[in-house]
Amino acid sequence: MAATQPGQQTSFTTIALASAGVVATGCLAYVVYFDYRRRNDIDFRKSLKKQHKKVSKANEIEAKSAEKGQKEKIRRAVDEANEDGFPKDPEETEGYFMQEVARGESMCTDGSDPVDAALCFYKALKVYPQPRELISIYDKTVPKPILDILAEMIAVDPSISVSGAGSSAGSDAGNANVE
Repeated sequence: MAATQPGQQTSFTTIALASAGVVATGCLAYVVYFDYRRRNDIDFRKSLKKQHKKVSKANEIEAKSAEKGQKEKIRRAVDEANEDGFPKDPEETEGYFMQEVARGESMCTDGSDPVDAALCFYKALKVYPQPRELISIYDKTVPKPILDILAEMIAVDPSISVSGAGSSAGSDAGNANVE
């Protein structure tokens, strides 16, 4: 009885190897056949090109709709933040600023929604007395994707004057040098 077990073991191994060989040969034959058709069959090539164009067009449409959806989400977030209002008291403003910057930084590091993280930085920017300076700090510290979303938020909200603060500071500095 012991003599029959090694024979069965060899038989099973042989069957397993033969099956694997047949599967590998079938896959290789399919690859060779597909390559042959791709190179020699004009209709097959045309169908592959059409299929590729459909996929790329679908991806392009999906990307545009995702971008449009994100812009709408940004617009809604800015509108909601402006409706909620911002603190007026200097002490409350300072605490609010620190809280929003801390929330934004933590959202950047933990991989939260980038729009929510940018919204925190936007809220901090709204209460900061000199937005131009804060934006230059954000340029150095905030990740670029979130900074891009923040730039879109600033573009949506006309109440943040970024360009006016920098030009008046430059003219004051020029007058100080003349005197």
